[in-house]
This record gives sequence, C-alpha cells and structure tokens, in this order.
Amino acid sequence: MKNSYCLQFLNRYPWFIPLLVLLFMIGVYIWALQGLKVDFELLKDSSPYIIDFISRLFPPDWKVLNIAVKGLIETVQMSIWGTSIGAILSLPIAIASASNIAPLWLRWIANLLQNAVRSVPSIILGLIFVAATGLGAPAGTLALSIYTIGYLAKFYQQAIESVDHRSLESLQVIGASRIQIAQYGILPQILPLGLGYTLWMFEYNIRAASVLGVVGAGGIGFQLKSYIDGFEYTKATTMMLVLLIVVTVIDWFSSKLRRYLESM
Repeated sequence: MKNSYCLQFLNRYPWFIPLLVLLFMIGVYIWALQGLKVDFELLKDSSPYIIDFISRLFPPDWKVLNIAVKGLIETVQMSIWGTSIGAILSLPIAIASASNIAPLWLRWIANLLQNAVRSVPSIILGLIFVAATGLGAPAGTLALSIYTIGYLAKFYQQAIESVDHRSLESLQVIGASRIQIAQYGILPQILPLGLGYTLWMFEYNIRAASVLGVVGAGGIGFQLKSYIDGFEYTKATTMMLVLLIVVTVIDWFSSKLRRYLESM
C-alpha cells in the first residue's frame, strides 16, 4: 500500500524528486563553502595586490628565450618517455581490472593498485624519484611514468569493458584462452580509443612535467621555479608564454588526431 501511495504521489507531483535533488545539491555546496572559510572582505581588498603582482610579470624578458626553448624540449622529451612507459605498463593492469575478462580476485588487486597510484600526488612522486636518481629529467620521467599508470589504466579498463560482448562470447565458444580473447577480441576494438586516451595523457603530461620542475625534476618547470624564487618575474613570464604556445599547438594537433582515430 505504501509503495502504491508513493507511486501515485510521484506521478501526481513529478517535480518532487528533482526538487529534492536540487535542495540536496544546494546543501552540499553550502556545506563545502562553509568548510573553505572564505573571507570575502579580504578578497574585496586584495585586487591591488593582484594587479601589482601581474604588473611585475610584464614585459617578458626575451633574452632567456633560448633557455626556455631548451627547457621546453626537455619537458617534451620527459612527456614522450613518461607517457610511453606508463601506457605500456597500464595495459596489463587494465586487462586485469576489466570485469568482462578478469576474475574477481584479480580485479580487486588490479583496482587496488590503480587507486594506490592515483592517490599519490605527482609532486610526491617527483620527490621520491629525485631522492632516488638526483635532480634532473630522469626523476621527472619516472614520476610521469608512474603517474600515467594511475589514469591510463583506468581509461583502458573502461574501454575494455565497453567492447561488444558478443565477440568475446564467440571466442569463448571456440575455446580461446584469456590471452587470445584479449589479443583478438579486445585489442582491435579498443585500439583507436586507447590511442586517443594516450594522446590526451601526453598533452596532460606536458603540463604535469612543468609542475614537477618545482621539486627539481627537470624540464621548463625547474627554470620557471628558479626565476620565481629569484623574483625575476619577467623571465618567468617568457617561460610561461613559450609553454602556452607549445601546449596549444600540441592540443590542436592531438585533437585532430584523436578525432581521426575515433572515426576509424
């Protein structure tokens, strides 16, 4: 009787559930804002300081352009190797995580590994490998490799789980092993999507590599931090502008390539 009454009520007032969801979301945002403890009075009086800091960034000092290009090349090299190593290591983890091919016990282990990697910030990974290999690009490359695993493994897993199950069932009927199912039934279907995810991760790693430079892990970020620490803001602006141009070009090229792969 209660269920019948509830159904009648919802049919009569279809706006009730959306209203509850809206009120719940408003409550969540109010709760989150209270936790931030934002001082709006302070924000109102902070604009002169923001303007003063931004004014110190200009005009860019183009005398350090050659240093910026050198650091940027190192950043791209770090991203290429870090993304490639991470992508290779992500694939078996993704296969072990996929619910349509892996047993439950293996999925638990693989998903736990993914979550563990994703829970470690990239800067912490950078510090770990700086301690292991010293300052420079090798530490940044290794940090990017591990960081990439946490995300590409999840992306690859979702791609694997979205494949046509009928093709997998056909392979199972003819007695194919799990490895053969992955090789002939899954990889051909996920390859375009997987390459698109990998290109996206490469773009992201260009920016992540610049952040890793803050802890001495090489690339343009190392030079950027050095100039900021030395209050040489106009030189830092040159670094940021060069990075912006290259990231924009790579983003444009990768977007074109991803659309081509998705249309295959």
